[in-house]
Amino acid sequence: MNNSVRNTGRLLSAGLRALIVLTVICGVIYPLAVTGIAQVAFNDKANGSEIKSGGKVVGSSLIGQTYLTKDGKPDLKWFQPRPSNGLGENSVNTQYQLILSGATNLAGDNKDLIKQVKDAKAAVVKDNSTADFKVKPSDVPAEAVTSSGSGLDPHISPAYAELQAHRVAEKNHLDVQQVDKLVADHVDGRILGFMGEPRVNVLELNIALKDLAAKN
Repeated sequence: MNNSVRNTGRLLSAGLRALIVLTVICGVIYPLAVTGIAQVAFNDKANGSEIKSGGKVVGSSLIGQTYLTKDGKPDLKWFQPRPSNGLGENSVNTQYQLILSGATNLAGDNKDLIKQVKDAKAAVVKDNSTADFKVKPSDVPAEAVTSSGSGLDPHISPAYAELQAHRVAEKNHLDVQQVDKLVADHVDGRILGFMGEPRVNVLELNIALKDLAAKN
């Protein structure tokens, strides 16, 4: 009986020591080491790829944003991102909020999706046509009327950014050449020169646009 109690005590003691040691190693030392290495070697990425403007964090280079007026319509003085229909709207989520992400999961022949695309294309044509620049439906890139797989894509194609340049220039009282150069300066090439497609980060582009408009 005494041996049984002593054996049980030793097992409990060994288990408790193992729990304490593993808690310190896995719950304290390892997280601190990984965090320290990340802060030293990958500071920007470890902190969420923050983008700052005027000394304040205004977003992340990884997450798209909307640019809307107070009544919820697109604010046409800014470059607009691609749609985020995959997120939809419900009791816990609105477009480009981070509680949920995802695609529409609608088939290519789904009537709702077809209507969304047609409505989006019509809006792009209407919103971006100016007195001296008319947008044709065939000019509208695919990502201008479709959401990404996550619904949070922060990028648009250079073609879509260039299509918006005339409208942005008009709304901000800038020369189109100035806005075209702004777009060209913010085109990121293919990763390692061959992966993906050229792209433009909308938030970074709009921050540069704000600075340019303030100088004029």
